[in-house]
Amino acid sequence: MSRPPLPYLLPILIALPLLGLLLAPTEDPTPRLTAEADALAARYAGSLQTALKQAMEAGGPVAAIGACQQQAGPIADRLGADSGWRIKRTALRLRNPSSAPDAFETAALEEFSRRIAQGEPATALTRGEIVTAADGTASFRFVKAIAMGEPCATCHGVTLKPEVGAALAELYPRDRATGFQPGDLRGIISLSRPL
Repeated sequence: MSRPPLPYLLPILIALPLLGLLLAPTEDPTPRLTAEADALAARYAGSLQTALKQAMEAGGPVAAIGACQQQAGPIADRLGADSGWRIKRTALRLRNPSSAPDAFETAALEEFSRRIAQGEPATALTRGEIVTAADGTASFRFVKAIAMGEPCATCHGVTLKPEVGAALAELYPRDRATGFQPGDLRGIISLSRPL
């Protein structure tokens, strides 16, 4: 039996490693994107908390309500422009109807509510995944629970001071974001990024 001449084998020898590269599994970007989104959500929450704390110290809870209304969106926009992510806050019980949850966010909020009812702490809840829209475009979606903390009770708690209630009624006439207890799921920080 004779061997095929080397010129015939050369294309096969070159093609085999290239075929291996084409058939190799691609890296799942979910862990990397989850870590990136989680860090960005923490930056957003920290920046907003700093703004609220400064407003609270300068003018009390009514000033903090105004600061939240005026600064939450611009902080999210600035971080989004710098990072390429879309950032927002949303909840099932909304303060601002323009920040209503979409289907992905609603499902995450409902899942988080069930998990909290089963004893998981709200502070530990996140969800990140690749989502493909009906038009075939893919994006990475990430949500992080906003746990009701003690300082938040001033504007989101069960008992509000009259001036706080009046400011909320003026700025948010359809407010449903009160009556929370510490540890409750207040809402989520939601991030998305096209892939």
